[in-house]
Amino acid sequence: MWPLDAEAAFGVLPTRLRLHADPRFSGRGIAIALIDSGFYPHPDLVEPQNRVKLWADATRDPVSVFRFGKTETPRWPDWDGVRDWQWHGTMTSVVAAGNGFLSHGLYSGLACSADLVLIQVRESNGHISSASIERALTWLLEHGAEFGVRVVSLSVSGDADLPLADNTVDKAVMALIDAGINVVVAAGNDGQRRLLPPATAPFAVTVGGIDDKNVFSRDELSLWHSNYGSGSNEAPKPELVAPSIWVAGPVLPGSAVAREAQELFVRRAKRYADAEGRIADLKLITPHYQHIEGTSFAAPVVASAIACMLEANPDLTPLLIRDVLKETAHPVPGADRERQGAGAMNPGLAVAHALAERHGNYGRQRISPSQSVDGISFFLHDHKASIVQVFGSWNNWQAPGLAAERTQDGFWQTPPARLAHGRHTYKFLLDGDTWLDDPANPHKAADGLGGLNSVFVSNGDASQSS
Repeated sequence: MWPLDAEAAFGVLPTRLRLHADPRFSGRGIAIALIDSGFYPHPDLVEPQNRVKLWADATRDPVSVFRFGKTETPRWPDWDGVRDWQWHGTMTSVVAAGNGFLSHGLYSGLACSADLVLIQVRESNGHISSASIERALTWLLEHGAEFGVRVVSLSVSGDADLPLADNTVDKAVMALIDAGINVVVAAGNDGQRRLLPPATAPFAVTVGGIDDKNVFSRDELSLWHSNYGSGSNEAPKPELVAPSIWVAGPVLPGSAVAREAQELFVRRAKRYADAEGRIADLKLITPHYQHIEGTSFAAPVVASAIACMLEANPDLTPLLIRDVLKETAHPVPGADRERQGAGAMNPGLAVAHALAERHGNYGRQRISPSQSVDGISFFLHDHKASIVQVFGSWNNWQAPGLAAERTQDGFWQTPPARLAHGRHTYKFLLDGDTWLDDPANPHKAADGLGGLNSVFVSNGDASQSS
C-alpha cells in the first residue's frame, strides 16, 4: 500500500470527516444493494474480510446470481476483464461502503462496515435499459430480505422515452419502499429541468449535487449542475443534495490509469517536473484513489448515510428516514429551493435523530445543547457508555467537566449549567477515553488535532432556546 502523501496535488478531505459523520456507526449489519453498469471486487470491499454477499446479472431473465461467504474471494464472469464500464459501479460501491483498505482507512465510505449486493445492468451492447433496471428491482423485492438488503442505490437511468407517469420502473421502486427497503437515486448531471426514471419515483430519495470546494465551511457551499424538476405525481425533486465533486473514489485496479498512477507517483517522488501536471489531469490523490464528480457518487453517499441510520435504529421505515434526512438537511446559501430540495445532507445529525426516534417525542424534543431559563444542558444518545462527561472552552477544558446523568436507557443529560455569554467549543468524553463531538449539533470547528469540536453560542442569561 502506498503511504499517505501530504503533497498529493489534488488531495481531498475524507468523506467521513467532511460530512461530520458519527464515528460510532458504519452500517454494520446492513446490506446495501447497488445497481450499476458493472463492478470489480475492489480490496476496499473484500479485504481483510469479504463483504460482497452477491453479484448478479440482471440483463436477462432469469437473473444470474453468484453468492459469496465472508472468507471467500468473490469472483464472477469477466470480473478481471478491466473493462471501462466496470469503473462506474466500482466507484459507487467503494464510495458507499469502502473501508479504505488501500489508504490505511482514510478514504472510507460512511458505511464502511456494510455488506454489499452488486447487480449489473449493462447489456452486452453497452446499453442500460429500463427493462434491466426493473428486473433488478423486482429481483430485490423477491430476494433482498434474504441478504439483509435495507438500502438500494441507483446511479443509472433507463430509456429516455419511458413515460414519467405510471411507468413500470417507478412502480418497481414503490414496491420496494412498501416492503421496507429504502431507494436512493442520482438526479443526473446536466443541470436541466429534466429527470428520468427511477429518479422520478415519488418516494425514492432523489439526490442532487453540491460543491463544498473541498473545505469545511458552509459559507463556501454551492450547488453543482445536477438535474431537477418534478417526478411522477408531480413530486418535486431532488429531496436533498450531497457532495458530487471532490469525492474520493478508487482507481480501477489493473487499468491503464492504475498503471500510469503507479509510475507517476514514483516520478513525483524523484522530483520529475512532468509528474505534477499529469497527476492533476488524472485527478489522482494516491496511486489507488482519484477524486471524482457526478450525482452518481452523491447518491451512494446518501445511501451509506441511511445504512448508518438503520444501524442506529433498525426500526426506521423508508418514509420516516426520508423525512429525517430532509428535516436535518441544511440549506445551500442562495440556491433555489427547487434545485436543492431540503438542502445538503447532514449524516451526523440524521443519525442523532434516528437514535432519538427510539425514545419517541422525549428524544426528538431534546436539541443539544439546549438553553432554558435554568441554564444550558447537553444531551447524548449512547447505549454503550457507562460514564459521560462534557468538557469545553468555558473553563479551558478543565476536569472534571460537566457530568451527564442517564435519564433513561441510552439517553444522557447534563444538569443545566450557567455559562458565560459568547461562543464555546466542547466535546463529550465517554468512559474517560473516547472523545466525541456532539452528533446532534451540526455546528463544528477544527480542534487542531485532526478532529472536530462542537460549537454553540451562549446568550449568557439563558433566557432563550438554542
